[in-house]
Amino acid sequence: MELTGEQLKMAENQLKRYLPRSQQVYGYLVLRNRVRSDPVRVFVDRWPEFNVIVCKPQYEQKGDLFKDIPVFATDQAILEDIITKSNVLDWTQFICIGINLRHMEILKAVASEKGVSSSQLAVCHMMILKDVSNLPSIDSPGISLSYLDESHVGLVNQMWKFAKNKEAVRMIRNMLANFPSCSVLDAEGKPVSWILTYASCAMGILYTLPEHRGKGYANVLISTMAKRLHAQGYPVYCFIEEENETSYKLFKNLGFTQDPSHREAWFGFND
Repeated sequence: MELTGEQLKMAENQLKRYLPRSQQVYGYLVLRNRVRSDPVRVFVDRWPEFNVIVCKPQYEQKGDLFKDIPVFATDQAILEDIITKSNVLDWTQFICIGINLRHMEILKAVASEKGVSSSQLAVCHMMILKDVSNLPSIDSPGISLSYLDESHVGLVNQMWKFAKNKEAVRMIRNMLANFPSCSVLDAEGKPVSWILTYASCAMGILYTLPEHRGKGYANVLISTMAKRLHAQGYPVYCFIEEENETSYKLFKNLGFTQDPSHREAWFGFND
């Protein structure tokens, strides 16, 4: 069934029981229930107690790569039944699913049965800042901070390694228009370093122009965004790709921690 109105707020509260494993879908609902953004439909296997919850964004066209579908499940058998028999997922078009890595084999098996090819796009550490008061003191004299807006879509898209296409432009525009961001400005008022917030409320797309690196901008941005998100009642966390040791150490040094047994993964499926 699809959730609406007060049901979405109730689902958000119920997901707190399963943190941190439900973090991605919980963060998705936190933003969905508070700010304007691209349309998202939320489905559960039953109500009010649910075993599977799926956040399905509205696709503008086939192959809309960057509108991933976050899924959280407490029961693998019910998850398999939902993705096999229901029409929540449209296996005739490209879809990207974000889910706990332990559900990988189920997803691949269902895709194989349906004759759909699958690919593992990313496996990430999920790093959470449990207490913003533990953030180290960071001096930022002379650093001018601001935020990004829709006029900066092209800049962010150009620098993001996963982007450079129309699908990413739509996603980035949604992020800049509706979700928190923070940037460092140069003497001319132009962004030279920035961090954004995904639809799942995770911090990401952290980037500093090469000529401005080594100045501590990333530490300032992460700390500033963490405090801002916390002050607004949002979860403070991020996803770091397993192979990105530099970013992992950066966030770890700022007090972010992870559950070593948990990995979040993204899988692409294409008919």
